[in-house]
Amino acid sequence: MTDLIARPYWYLRHGETDWNAQGRSQGRTDIPLNQTGIRQAEAAGLLLAKHWHDHAPIVRIVSSPLIRARRTAEIVADQLAANGAPRLEIALDDGLKEVCFGDEEGKPMGTWYDSWIAGDYTPLNGESFADLRERAVSAVNRALEKDGVPLIVCHGAMFRALRSAMHLKPNVRLPNATPMWAEPGPTPVWNLTALS
Repeated sequence: MTDLIARPYWYLRHGETDWNAQGRSQGRTDIPLNQTGIRQAEAAGLLLAKHWHDHAPIVRIVSSPLIRARRTAEIVADQLAANGAPRLEIALDDGLKEVCFGDEEGKPMGTWYDSWIAGDYTPLNGESFADLRERAVSAVNRALEKDGVPLIVCHGAMFRALRSAMHLKPNVRLPNATPMWAEPGPTPVWNLTALS
Protein backbone atom coordinates (compact mmCIF):
# COMPACT_ATOMS: atom_id res chain seq x y z
CA MET A 1 0.00 0.00 0.00
CA THR A 2 1.50 3.31 -1.11
CA ASP A 3 1.76 6.13 1.44
CA LEU A 4 1.07 9.79 0.76
CA ILE A 5 4.15 11.99 0.58
CA ALA A 6 4.15 13.98 3.82
CA ARG A 7 3.78 17.42 2.25
CA PRO A 8 0.79 19.77 2.43
CA TYR A 9 -1.66 20.37 -0.40
CA TRP A 10 -4.97 22.02 -1.17
CA TYR A 11 -7.93 19.86 -2.19
CA LEU A 12 -11.11 21.03 -3.87
CA ARG A 13 -14.03 18.86 -4.84
CA HIS A 14 -15.79 20.08 -7.99
CA GLY A 15 -18.90 22.26 -7.87
CA GLU A 16 -22.41 20.84 -7.93
CA THR A 17 -23.87 18.96 -10.89
CA ASP A 18 -27.50 18.05 -11.54
CA TRP A 19 -26.71 14.49 -10.48
CA ASN A 20 -25.29 15.75 -7.18
CA ALA A 21 -28.47 17.72 -6.61
CA GLN A 22 -30.54 14.61 -7.41
CA GLY A 23 -28.47 12.37 -5.11
CA ARG A 24 -27.26 10.13 -7.94
CA SER A 25 -23.92 8.30 -8.13
CA GLN A 26 -21.78 9.90 -10.84
CA GLY A 27 -18.52 7.99 -10.86
CA ARG A 28 -16.90 8.22 -14.29
CA THR A 29 -20.04 9.55 -16.00
CA ASP A 30 -18.97 12.95 -17.34
CA ILE A 31 -21.66 15.26 -15.95
CA PRO A 32 -21.12 19.07 -16.27
CA LEU A 33 -21.50 21.66 -13.55
CA ASN A 34 -24.93 23.18 -13.14
CA GLN A 35 -25.46 26.90 -12.44
CA THR A 36 -25.14 26.33 -8.70
CA GLY A 37 -21.86 24.49 -9.31
CA ILE A 38 -20.49 27.38 -11.38
CA ARG A 39 -21.35 29.83 -8.60
CA GLN A 40 -19.76 27.49 -6.04
CA ALA A 41 -16.54 27.30 -8.08
CA GLU A 42 -16.45 31.11 -8.34
CA ALA A 43 -16.92 31.41 -4.58
CA ALA A 44 -14.18 28.83 -3.93
CA GLY A 45 -11.78 30.79 -6.13
CA LEU A 46 -12.58 34.01 -4.28
CA LEU A 47 -12.14 32.26 -0.93
CA LEU A 48 -8.74 30.87 -1.95
CA ALA A 49 -7.70 34.34 -3.14
CA LYS A 50 -8.84 35.90 0.15
CA HIS A 51 -6.81 33.36 2.15
CA TRP A 52 -3.85 33.37 -0.27
CA HIS A 53 -1.28 34.05 2.46
CA ASP A 54 -2.90 32.09 5.31
CA HIS A 55 -1.19 28.89 4.20
CA ALA A 56 1.47 28.23 1.59
CA PRO A 57 0.28 29.81 -1.69
CA ILE A 58 -0.73 27.52 -4.53
CA VAL A 59 1.93 27.14 -7.21
CA ARG A 60 0.04 24.85 -9.60
CA ILE A 61 -3.38 23.33 -10.18
CA VAL A 62 -3.73 19.63 -10.99
CA SER A 63 -7.20 18.45 -11.99
CA SER A 64 -9.17 15.42 -12.91
CA PRO A 65 -9.95 15.56 -16.65
CA LEU A 66 -13.67 15.00 -16.07
CA ILE A 67 -15.56 18.14 -17.11
CA ARG A 68 -17.05 18.93 -13.69
CA ALA A 69 -13.58 19.04 -12.10
CA ARG A 70 -11.77 20.61 -15.05
CA ARG A 71 -14.34 23.43 -15.33
CA THR A 72 -14.12 24.02 -11.56
CA ALA A 73 -10.32 24.28 -11.88
CA GLU A 74 -10.63 26.77 -14.76
CA ILE A 75 -13.07 28.96 -12.84
CA VAL A 76 -10.85 28.91 -9.74
CA ALA A 77 -7.77 29.82 -11.80
CA ASP A 78 -9.69 32.73 -13.34
CA GLN A 79 -10.86 33.97 -9.93
CA LEU A 80 -7.37 33.73 -8.44
CA ALA A 81 -5.84 35.67 -11.35
CA ALA A 82 -8.58 38.32 -11.18
CA ASN A 83 -7.84 38.85 -7.50
CA GLY A 84 -4.10 39.33 -7.48
CA ALA A 85 -2.72 35.80 -7.62
CA PRO A 86 -0.51 34.61 -10.46
CA ARG A 87 -2.14 33.04 -13.53
CA LEU A 88 -1.83 29.31 -12.80
CA GLU A 89 -1.79 26.72 -15.56
CA ILE A 90 -3.93 23.62 -15.09
CA ALA A 91 -2.40 20.18 -15.53
CA LEU A 92 -4.73 17.21 -16.06
CA ASP A 93 -3.98 13.81 -14.52
CA ASP A 94 -6.04 10.78 -15.57
CA GLY A 95 -5.20 9.23 -12.20
CA LEU A 96 -7.47 11.81 -10.58
CA LYS A 97 -10.62 10.65 -12.40
CA GLU A 98 -13.46 9.74 -10.10
CA VAL A 99 -13.93 6.12 -9.09
CA CYS A 100 -15.71 3.89 -11.57
CA PHE A 101 -18.97 2.90 -9.89
CA GLY A 102 -19.89 0.56 -12.72
CA ASP A 103 -23.55 -0.44 -12.70
CA GLU A 104 -24.30 1.96 -9.81
CA GLU A 105 -23.65 5.06 -11.92
CA GLY A 106 -26.75 7.14 -12.50
CA LYS A 107 -28.61 5.38 -9.68
CA PRO A 108 -29.57 6.97 -6.36
CA MET A 109 -26.75 6.96 -3.81
CA GLY A 110 -27.02 3.70 -1.90
CA THR A 111 -26.15 2.57 1.60
CA TRP A 112 -23.27 0.42 0.36
CA TYR A 113 -20.39 2.90 0.85
CA ASP A 114 -19.27 1.42 4.19
CA SER A 115 -19.18 -2.08 2.69
CA TRP A 116 -17.32 -0.78 -0.37
CA ILE A 117 -14.72 0.99 1.78
CA ALA A 118 -14.32 -2.12 3.95
CA GLY A 119 -13.65 -4.18 0.82
CA ASP A 120 -16.75 -6.34 1.25
CA TYR A 121 -18.56 -5.01 -1.82
CA THR A 122 -17.62 -3.59 -5.21
CA PRO A 123 -20.32 -2.51 -7.68
CA LEU A 124 -20.61 -4.73 -10.74
CA ASN A 125 -18.10 -3.50 -13.35
CA GLY A 126 -16.82 -1.00 -10.76
CA GLU A 127 -13.53 -0.23 -9.04
CA SER A 128 -12.67 -1.53 -5.58
CA PHE A 129 -11.92 0.95 -2.82
CA ALA A 130 -8.41 -0.52 -2.44
CA ASP A 131 -7.69 0.10 -6.13
CA LEU A 132 -9.10 3.62 -5.89
CA ARG A 133 -6.97 4.38 -2.82
CA GLU A 134 -3.79 3.24 -4.57
CA ARG A 135 -4.63 5.28 -7.68
CA ALA A 136 -5.58 8.38 -5.68
CA VAL A 137 -2.39 8.30 -3.59
CA SER A 138 -0.20 7.77 -6.66
CA ALA A 139 -1.83 10.71 -8.47
CA VAL A 140 -1.54 13.10 -5.51
CA ASN A 141 2.05 11.99 -4.94
CA ARG A 142 2.85 12.96 -8.55
CA ALA A 143 1.54 16.44 -7.77
CA LEU A 144 3.50 16.58 -4.50
CA GLU A 145 6.83 15.51 -6.01
CA LYS A 146 7.41 18.97 -7.49
CA ASP A 147 8.32 22.02 -5.42
CA GLY A 148 5.57 24.11 -3.87
CA VAL A 149 1.98 23.47 -2.87
CA PRO A 150 -0.51 22.12 -5.44
CA LEU A 151 -4.26 22.56 -5.59
CA ILE A 152 -5.85 19.21 -6.44
CA VAL A 153 -9.29 19.64 -8.06
CA CYS A 154 -11.05 16.34 -7.94
CA HIS A 155 -14.00 14.30 -6.67
CA GLY A 156 -15.84 13.12 -3.56
CA ALA A 157 -15.03 9.40 -3.56
CA MET A 158 -11.42 10.25 -4.40
CA PHE A 159 -11.29 12.29 -1.20
CA ARG A 160 -12.65 9.34 0.78
CA ALA A 161 -9.69 7.33 -0.53
CA LEU A 162 -7.27 10.12 0.40
CA ARG A 163 -8.83 10.40 3.88
CA SER A 164 -8.05 6.71 4.32
CA ALA A 165 -4.44 7.35 3.28
CA MET A 166 -4.30 10.28 5.74
CA HIS A 167 -5.40 7.94 8.57
CA LEU A 168 -8.76 9.68 8.92
CA LYS A 169 -12.25 8.18 8.94
CA PRO A 170 -12.83 7.64 5.20
CA ASN A 171 -16.60 7.65 4.76
CA VAL A 172 -17.12 11.38 5.28
CA ARG A 173 -18.85 13.35 2.55
CA LEU A 174 -16.92 16.41 1.33
CA PRO A 175 -19.24 19.26 0.32
CA ASN A 176 -19.00 20.55 -3.24
CA ALA A 177 -16.40 23.28 -3.83
CA THR A 178 -15.13 23.55 -0.25
CA PRO A 179 -11.37 24.25 -0.27
CA MET A 180 -9.53 21.93 2.15
CA TRP A 181 -6.01 22.50 3.45
CA ALA A 182 -4.37 19.12 4.14
CA GLU A 183 -1.12 18.88 6.06
CA PRO A 184 0.67 16.01 7.76
CA GLY A 185 0.49 16.02 11.55
CA PRO A 186 3.10 14.87 14.05
CA THR A 187 1.46 11.42 14.04
CA PRO A 188 0.32 9.47 10.98
CA VAL A 189 -3.00 11.34 11.20
CA TRP A 190 -3.19 14.39 8.90
CA ASN A 191 -4.86 17.70 9.75
CA LEU A 192 -7.64 19.09 7.54
CA THR A 193 -8.83 22.68 7.58
CA ALA A 194 -11.85 23.79 5.55
CA LEU A 195 -11.91 27.38 4.34
CA SER A 196 -15.10 29.25 5.06
